Amino acid sequence: MTSIVFMGTPQFAAPILTSLIDNGYDVKAVVTQPDRKVGRKHVLTASPVKQVAVDHDILVLQPEKIGGSPEMQQIIDLQPDLIVTAAFGQFLPTKLLKAAKLAAINVHGSLLPKYRGGAPVQYSIINGEAETGITIIYMVKKMDAGDMLAQQAIPIEANDDTGTMFDKLSVVGRDLLLATLPKLIAGELTATPQAEDQVTFAPNIQPEQEALDFFTQTAAQIDQQVRGMRPAPIAYAMFDGKRTKFWDVTPLTETVTQAPGQVVRKTKHELVLAAADRTAVAINTIQPAGKPKRSITDFLNGAADKFATGEQVITK
Repeated sequence: MTSIVFMGTPQFAAPILTSLIDNGYDVKAVVTQPDRKVGRKHVLTASPVKQVAVDHDILVLQPEKIGGSPEMQQIIDLQPDLIVTAAFGQFLPTKLLKAAKLAAINVHGSLLPKYRGGAPVQYSIINGEAETGITIIYMVKKMDAGDMLAQQAIPIEANDDTGTMFDKLSVVGRDLLLATLPKLIAGELTATPQAEDQVTFAPNIQPEQEALDFFTQTAAQIDQQVRGMRPAPIAYAMFDGKRTKFWDVTPLTETVTQAPGQVVRKTKHELVLAAADRTAVAINTIQPAGKPKRSITDFLNGAADKFATGEQVITK
């Protein structure tokens, strides 16, 4: 029976781990990030991957930093056939990668060599890609740069956000890994090097990237950023003088004369704002600071005398 040490943290990785267990692989240990405080009440919460491991009585290791840790030596001492990672969130030292008898591999959420890094799904949506996918690679010390063992693409639909794409990619990653492992174990795969001239990067999202810019972004780009930031951290703009989160918008096909950030149209159920290049975006769901998110209909019910056509409601 092939032995595996699995390394992962978020919900994306949990079905992948479950599939390895259910298909008879000997998961010797699961390595995941330490429990974190979650929500307004700061409840200490285990990662989804840890929850799967605990449910199956598998050894759980949770180093704050894997390099040089006692947990790393435990993994080496286990002498696994494979190390499999999926959204683990830390770099693995070469000494650890070499501990795998057969290979250390990663289930990565992009069509490599595009979008190496920690936020490939977010960047795929923000940049308006038509598709993304899963690439299974050998792990090397350089980030997401290993030779490719398998790859599968799926489309990004107009209503997809980071949350829905993670759910879809988790299933693709699970199935692609299960199809790849027997061939890898049997020595039947030939890995393909990544084309270095086609490499792009997707570093972790920074707070300043959450801000929408109606003055330079078209309606389509605003929509892409909103979906790329959903369900977290949520894109925002200064709207009606308040920092306001934009949960859902719709880019429109009409051409407008209003300046970016001005009101194009307001009805009881609709608020349309101008964006760059004379484009227009309908606001569907927003969340003013300190308040719950609301549909635009509910929001406008309390703003009967506000937001006249041509009014500048978005500011820098």
